[in-house]
Amino acid sequence: MRVVVAGLVHAYRRRRVLDGVDAEFGPGVVGLLGPNGAGKTTLLRLLAGVLRPRTGRVEAGGHDLRTGGGRRALRRELGYLPQEAALPPDMSPRGFLDYAGLLKGMADPGERHDQAAGLIERLGLAAEADRRLGSLSAGARRRVGVAQALMGRPRLVLLDEPTADLDLEERIRLRTVLGTLGEGRTVVLCTHLLEDVTAVCPEVAVLHMGRVAFSGTAADLTGIAADRAFETTRPPDGDSGAPPAPLRGRVLADVPPPGARPVAPTLEEGYAALMRDLRGESAAE
Repeated sequence: MRVVVAGLVHAYRRRRVLDGVDAEFGPGVVGLLGPNGAGKTTLLRLLAGVLRPRTGRVEAGGHDLRTGGGRRALRRELGYLPQEAALPPDMSPRGFLDYAGLLKGMADPGERHDQAAGLIERLGLAAEADRRLGSLSAGARRRVGVAQALMGRPRLVLLDEPTADLDLEERIRLRTVLGTLGEGRTVVLCTHLLEDVTAVCPEVAVLHMGRVAFSGTAADLTGIAADRAFETTRPPDGDSGAPPAPLRGRVLADVPPPGARPVAPTLEEGYAALMRDLRGESAAE
């Protein structure tokens, strides 16, 4: 599904959160990054049809999301996990996924059962499948939230902080699932965890002060820190009695620190370099 955003402006009262966003997403997984307050969650809510665009254009799969008919049509092809997902505490994960499938127009009970069972297995929820949602850990509830977003095999999947509250093992499992989602569908993954983007997102968009500051490949974002990432060494602290080994660290700098050697940058360093450049531009204006 192709998503097109043009000239999108959105404000809460007098505070403008999105200030002329232009973006286009096609099939595949794109990571949506940006500092707190950049407008990421607001953009996802507009893409999901939770909020109505008032200024600018938002289309998803040919549906004009400025219209009620467009937003209703999109819901049949949408999987959405909000940042604060409220799940019915007295339902079980299995029952809730069946209900979510019914809401998405899956009339065949057998199909709903099979999809729910598959997602429960893939997301490691077998032990919790028939327990009350209210009794589950925050991480388990988050995985159920991801599962309901995937019921019905939606063409557009919007996930807001899907790995929040997950431990390392759960996060690795979920990344494996997310890594397969881009086949034939469009996935927008909003996260603060750069390691999630490194693992599953070939494409990246960065919001800054309500605008798209970067859109391109993860490799291109990493490349912003080219010739600016360095490894430094310093003598060890204290005396352990063992042969001393130098302490190594990494720094991001426009001028190489004394004794430092250049190293290949990481995605985190590319993102940090972009943010540094943007703050410099804002200060100069």
